[in-house]
Amino acid sequence: MSKVALITGITGQDGSYLAELLLGKGYKVHGIVRRVALEDEIHRLWRIRHLLKDVTLHAGSLESYASLFNIILKIEPDEIYHLAAQSYVGYSFEDEFSTLNININGTHYLLSAVKEFVTSKVRFYFAGSSEMFGKVKEIPQNENTPFNPRSAYGISKATGYYLTKNYREAYKLHASSGILFNHESPRRGFEFVTRKISFAVARIKKGLQKKLHLGTLKSRRDWGHAKDYVEAMWLILQQNNPEDYVIGTGKEYSVEEFAEKAFSHVGLNYKDYVVLDKNLVRPSEVDTLVADYTKAKKILKWEPKTSFEDLVINMVEYDLENVGKN
Repeated sequence: MSKVALITGITGQDGSYLAELLLGKGYKVHGIVRRVALEDEIHRLWRIRHLLKDVTLHAGSLESYASLFNIILKIEPDEIYHLAAQSYVGYSFEDEFSTLNININGTHYLLSAVKEFVTSKVRFYFAGSSEMFGKVKEIPQNENTPFNPRSAYGISKATGYYLTKNYREAYKLHASSGILFNHESPRRGFEFVTRKISFAVARIKKGLQKKLHLGTLKSRRDWGHAKDYVEAMWLILQQNNPEDYVIGTGKEYSVEEFAEKAFSHVGLNYKDYVVLDKNLVRPSEVDTLVADYTKAKKILKWEPKTSFEDLVINMVEYDLENVGKN
């Protein structure tokens, strides 16, 4: 019998790649989306448009316990992947209240619904984030590194992590967290700096844009490909014992290096086009994040497959091909 998986955030970057992975493994895949998304297929479902005949979508909201409980009751999932969140760090400075409300309460509601329904059966995955480490206490960061978040987003994710840990220990749920470092792809949202860069490079190359405004070039991140990282999510839920895992590449690059690589791929010098804009600087910045994924490598047998250079080229090539299209 096919396993049943439920994905919150199925319309996002990670959700779309995860849905593809699970369908390829023979799962019946369900996703939770806001009702407005079902009514706006062109703009809100673009990442999973090619999967719509193969997945089942349910209208629901992370802000409604009843809707989440009823969906779980209806489909009886074997695995739940909780990926949905207000995930843009910059926006969390502008609207801390909705970021905290959606990310914390949504996680709490899902865990509570699982506890009330099928504690002995369902396996729960929480999408943690390297932003929980914030102003880091040590380099690199592993599962034992203390959290020190620097944004409402990081705080909300740290809270979700501890909620997941508490439900695992108090109610014996098979609940695990993946602490994923930055992962990108051609499906990344346009508000994120990597996609902002790759899209601008394509537009500049085609004469549709003159400059690229960025807040900082010095921040350093551990960047991998989302397609590799969703495989780690699945592996985490295949383990007999629920645990938490850091997922990353173990290598760090600056925003400046990302921009340099992206522009050079199309024969341009980034220094001729990048403009530093103080209005884009966050109130508190995270300087460097880099993963120590030793545990994932040892237990999950997982390693990243895509290099930094190939990731940048993949994103730029996609945007070159699609710039100007809807």
